[in-house]
Amino acid sequence: MNSPRLKSTAGRVFALALLPSVLLGLSASALAAETTRYLALVDGGKQAGQQVVSRADDGTVSVDYVFKDNGRGPELKETYTLAEDGTYRTYQVSGTSTFGAKVEESFKREGDKASWKSKSDSGDATVSGIGLYSPVGGTPAGMSVLLSALAKRSDGKLPLLPNGTLSAEKLGQAQVTRDGKTQTVQLMALTGQGFTPNFVWATTGAQPRLFAYIFPGYLQLIEEGWQANANALETQQKAAEGKLLVDLSKKLGHSFAGTTLLHNVRVFDSEQAKLGEVTDVVIADGKIVSVGKADKNLKPARTVDGGGKVLMPGLFDMHGHVSRWDGGLNIATGVTTVRDMGNDNATLQQMIAEIDNGTLMSPGVVPAGFIEGESNYSARNGFVIKNLDEAKKAVDWYAEHGYPQIKIYNSFPKAVLRDTVAYAHGKGLRVSGHVPAFLRAQDVVDQGFDEIQHINQLMLNFFVDDKTDTRTLQRFYLVADKTADLDLDSKPVQDFIATLAKKQIAIDPTLATFEFLHQRDGELSPIVVGIDDHLPPDVQRGRRSAEMNIPDDATAARYTKSYDKLVEFVGRAYKAGVPLLAGTDELPGFTLQHELALYVRAGLTPSQALQVATWNAAKVARVLDDRGSVTPGKRSDLILVDGDPTKNIGDIRKLSLVLRGDTAYYPSEVFEALGVKAFATPAKVTAAK
Repeated sequence: MNSPRLKSTAGRVFALALLPSVLLGLSASALAAETTRYLALVDGGKQAGQQVVSRADDGTVSVDYVFKDNGRGPELKETYTLAEDGTYRTYQVSGTSTFGAKVEESFKREGDKASWKSKSDSGDATVSGIGLYSPVGGTPAGMSVLLSALAKRSDGKLPLLPNGTLSAEKLGQAQVTRDGKTQTVQLMALTGQGFTPNFVWATTGAQPRLFAYIFPGYLQLIEEGWQANANALETQQKAAEGKLLVDLSKKLGHSFAGTTLLHNVRVFDSEQAKLGEVTDVVIADGKIVSVGKADKNLKPARTVDGGGKVLMPGLFDMHGHVSRWDGGLNIATGVTTVRDMGNDNATLQQMIAEIDNGTLMSPGVVPAGFIEGESNYSARNGFVIKNLDEAKKAVDWYAEHGYPQIKIYNSFPKAVLRDTVAYAHGKGLRVSGHVPAFLRAQDVVDQGFDEIQHINQLMLNFFVDDKTDTRTLQRFYLVADKTADLDLDSKPVQDFIATLAKKQIAIDPTLATFEFLHQRDGELSPIVVGIDDHLPPDVQRGRRSAEMNIPDDATAARYTKSYDKLVEFVGRAYKAGVPLLAGTDELPGFTLQHELALYVRAGLTPSQALQVATWNAAKVARVLDDRGSVTPGKRSDLILVDGDPTKNIGDIRKLSLVLRGDTAYYPSEVFEALGVKAFATPAKVTAAK
């Protein structure tokens, strides 16, 4: 999907919940009547959007904003006025969201009375003093309002409505030039919303505004005319972020060098999907040494009191698009390996090097090489090719850099698909992907795919013909509308499942991600139902926004029926022998935990669901000799569960210890740093005297 919610790609929920909403802006009070343009650039300079900001003589600001990438994106119109303290007096935005849901939101403040209404919530409050309304889904102009209002605060803290407090720290500055002109811009780290800091380039002075928003490896959002400076700013920002990440890794990671005894633990046998009796596990310098009662003469550097808790291999997320800031949520939720399913190649290579060097808190990464075809709908990750020669060169690059597989995307030219698949197989690479436009899932199976991503790509097999362009939002709405009437016992469905099983075509359904097909405005995303009170308030609020246009109760009921059948299809496929992989493509960590719960709903036992996310994943990722089971000689990528997830899959949230090789993390500590309420107390560790 890459990704259905842009917020999922990075884990920086504030910036990405609004991406591409909060990307750029303009301080209304700083300008006379005039119009300013901003550009959103992807793939090293391709324009994917723009914003036109106009300020009238009376101070009213009007914003027209559009961003289109990978066949989708928001279109918004916004107006607002500001009070003397730089906060909103009135605010209104309307339009459509990334997936076509209607956006309608307003706010006003009169004296101490503030009120707001959006598609996901409404409320009012008595406010004494300053309070900046934080829209659920506004345009990028809001970022400059935020920066300017924050600059007016002598204490450096900005109260937000309906909740939260924002603060900023200057990380550095740079000189930018154009047409002989020079100005100074500053890199700011904003904290207080979402899970991690958000980084913006702002102008200097009493009323700073956003100059650029850069998401390294994906997006460069910058004021028109200054775009030649974007690459240099990105380089400087990556270095500044790197320093913060090193400090975070040092703070939260605990060295388990030498020998560690994990005493009185119940080991989950991921190969057999069975839980064993209480025993001991010894690890040393990042490797598992033994499984069984420890030698009484053993003198470990430290002992972990297992207390009968379940010890199991770290979880695999088999469908991520990782960023440098995803590590906290992944580690704290027990994800110790992520298969990256499409990323900027240079950015991913940098991340892998940082992980290998021990400077980045992150799961291990197994990369999949992204190959897309050139079109107006192209996703700009990895390589974008036009012909077979370019496709072969992309495969060669991935093979030379140790990638075990490639991923084909939506606009890949079908005329060269079969030869590309064969060429990749000849290089020893697996082939997976979306189903390219104007083909069906059966077609890519026939042409040699080893794996298919996303449940919608599988189900479109029954709803499209060679004229259906699945690069548009049709790839979601067709599935939401038509699956309700699909007979899963019909011959076409049964034959397709049988083919997948016979050829051992793996499926990576990302069911949890596709909960958005039926979620309505005001309803909490099923991904966080039951854990929402653990999350920051602004995250809870953002998770009540619909993604799809669901105009009435009848449509909602139909989409829900369709989703239920998607879950049932996955259960039937698993029982028929189709290899199942647990991936997310959404909010790191928590989404995987919900994905496993959906597998249990589909008919798997909790133990089978855990096996899918450990042994089976490691086998497909080609790292089974290194991880995926609690076996002597393998990496000590392990998690200690304060509960029994083989009986109650929800217990997988109750982690007291996570090991990534010879580094230990206490999820409670990591969650605290992310603003999340912990799910379990830390394991008791006693150092040798």
